[in-house]
Amino acid sequence: MQIEKQLRDDQALPNLRDYAQEQASFSWEAARRELDGLPGGRGLNIAYEAIGRHVANGHADQIAIIWLGKKGKRQELTYGALDSRSNQFANVLAALGVEPGDRVYSLAGRIPELYLCALGTLKHRAIFCPLFSAFGPEPIAERLQLGEARVLFTTERLYKRRIAAIHDRVPTLEHVIIMPDSKAPRNPEATIDWAKAMAEASAEYEIPDTDPETPALLHFTSGTTGTPKGAYHVHQAVLTHYVTGKLALDLHPGDIYWCTADPGWVTGTSYGISAPLSNRVTMIIDEAEFDPTRWYRILEEEKVQVWYTAPTAIRMLMKAGPELPRSSDLSALRFMASVGEPLNPQAVIWGQEVLGRPFHDNWWQTETGGIMIANYASMNVRPGSMGRPMPGVTAGILREGDDGHLHEVNDPELDGELALRPDWPSVFRGYWNNQERYDACFRDGWYLSGDLARRDEDGYYWFVGRADDVIKSAGHLIGPFEVESVIMKHPAVAEVGVIGKPDPVAGTIIKAFVSWQPGHCWSDELLKELIGFGRKNLGTAAPREIDVIESLPKTRSGKIMRRLLKARELGLPEGDTSTLEGGDN
Repeated sequence: MQIEKQLRDDQALPNLRDYAQEQASFSWEAARRELDGLPGGRGLNIAYEAIGRHVANGHADQIAIIWLGKKGKRQELTYGALDSRSNQFANVLAALGVEPGDRVYSLAGRIPELYLCALGTLKHRAIFCPLFSAFGPEPIAERLQLGEARVLFTTERLYKRRIAAIHDRVPTLEHVIIMPDSKAPRNPEATIDWAKAMAEASAEYEIPDTDPETPALLHFTSGTTGTPKGAYHVHQAVLTHYVTGKLALDLHPGDIYWCTADPGWVTGTSYGISAPLSNRVTMIIDEAEFDPTRWYRILEEEKVQVWYTAPTAIRMLMKAGPELPRSSDLSALRFMASVGEPLNPQAVIWGQEVLGRPFHDNWWQTETGGIMIANYASMNVRPGSMGRPMPGVTAGILREGDDGHLHEVNDPELDGELALRPDWPSVFRGYWNNQERYDACFRDGWYLSGDLARRDEDGYYWFVGRADDVIKSAGHLIGPFEVESVIMKHPAVAEVGVIGKPDPVAGTIIKAFVSWQPGHCWSDELLKELIGFGRKNLGTAAPREIDVIESLPKTRSGKIMRRLLKARELGLPEGDTSTLEGGDN
C-alpha cells in the first residue's frame, strides 16, 4: 500500500521537492554555507547557530519557546531572551571555573531552565549531558561516574530524592546548581541557588572560538548487558541537525513545532533544541506527561504545524479512540513524523484516516546524532517503511562474503545489516572512555548500525529487527517487527512484542506478548482466534504461544524492550533497565 501525497492550497511548498535532484546536487559544504558560523570566522558553535545568529539577523523578538506548565502556567521566551538568559548561565559556569570539555549534566523535567542550561553550556564549550528526570539514584550515579561529571543542574525536589544519597559517590562532581521548587526553598549546603547565581551573572557573553570538532553533547544509551554507553558528538553536528530539520521534518522559519521527546533522550536534544532553533521555528515544550485530551488541546490551541512524536504515543492515541481528534481542529497540522522504533503500518494508515495526514517514519540512532533515513513531505509514504536516505548520507545493506569482508546486497528480497558511510557531520566521535567498543562499530569503511533491514527496488528501506532480536525458527530467519505489525492488525490488539523461545523440536518458536484494546478481555475463544489470525496471515512465522500483559516494557523513548521480555520469560539476567518506562519517580 502507498499513501499518495497531496499538498493543500494553504501549505508551504516542501523544502525537499524532488528527491532525486536533491540527492544528486547536495553537498555538506554547500549546506554549511547556509549557517553563519561564529562572527569573524571563529568556528562553529551549536548555540550560536540555534539562537545567536537569529538575534544578530534581526529576529530577537520572534518567540523561540512556548512553555506549557503541567499546572496551567504558560510562558513565552523570545530568541532575544533565550540568548541573554543562556548567556547568564554561560557566565555562571565561567565564574565556577568550568573549562571547555568539562561535563555539565542536567537532571530536570521539561522546564525552561533546562533549555537555558543546555544552550549556556554549549556556548561555554563545556559538554552538555542530559539525564532523564525519572532515573533512580543508581542509574544517575552510574552515568555521573562514567562521564566524570563536574557540574549538575537539577531541581530542589530531585536533589533531595535522587542526588543527596549518591553525591559523595561522584568525586568529580564539584558543583550542584539547584532550581528551587518552592517559594521558600531550603537548598542543601554546598549547593548553588539557580536564581541567585543567574541574578548575579551578566547577560553579555561572547562565545569563544569553537573548532567544529569541539565535543558538545554526551548521550548515554542502554547496553543489552553491562554498563551504558556514552556516545559523544561535536559542535559540527549542528549541520546535520539543521539540514535534517529542514529536509526530513520540513521545518520552515516561523513554524509552530512540537517535539514531544524529553531532552534526556537524544531526540529531545537534536530535535527538541538544536534542529528546530537552528531552523528558527517556535517550539512547544510541554512539561506534563502524556495525556490524549491535553495533547489534542495543545495541537489545536497552539496551532501546531509540525509534530514529531514516538510510536508508543501514537499507539496510545489510537487506543484512546478517534472521537477526540475528530472533535478537535487540527487544520494547522501539515506534517507529522515519528521516531523511536519502527512505526507499524497500521499507525501510518490511522494517521491518514483519523488525523487527515500520515505519520512519516524515520530512522536514526543515538550514535548517528541525527536523522539518516526518512519519509519526506513531498514523497509518497509506504506504510511500514523507514523511507529513503537523507541527501548527503550513503546507506547500504551488507552481508559478509566468503572473503571475510562486508559486501552490499542489491537484491530487494534479501536483508542484511543496515550500514552507513561514516562521513556525515553528526556521526558520533566516540564512546566516552571506551575506544574498543567504539572501534567495533566500524568495519570495511562502514558504520554498522546493528539493525537488520532490506531495501526495495525503489530505494525505500524496511526494518527487519535488531541483529540480536532476529529469530531463527525451523530454519527460517524471522524479524520480530514484521510479525508484530501483522498481529497488530487484529482489532483486539493494542500493542505486541515478539521474541524467540527455545523449543526442543523447532529449535526456536515465536512467542507474542499482547495488550488489548479497550473493550476486549482475555478468553480461550479470543486466544484461538488470534492464533488462527496469525497462522492465516503469517504462515510458519506465526506465534505459537501468546501471553497477555497489561503493558509492554518500553524505554522512555518508546522502544519495546524485547530483550527484557525474553529475559523474563527465560529467567535470564535483565541487564541495564535504567531507561525502562515507568521506573522510579
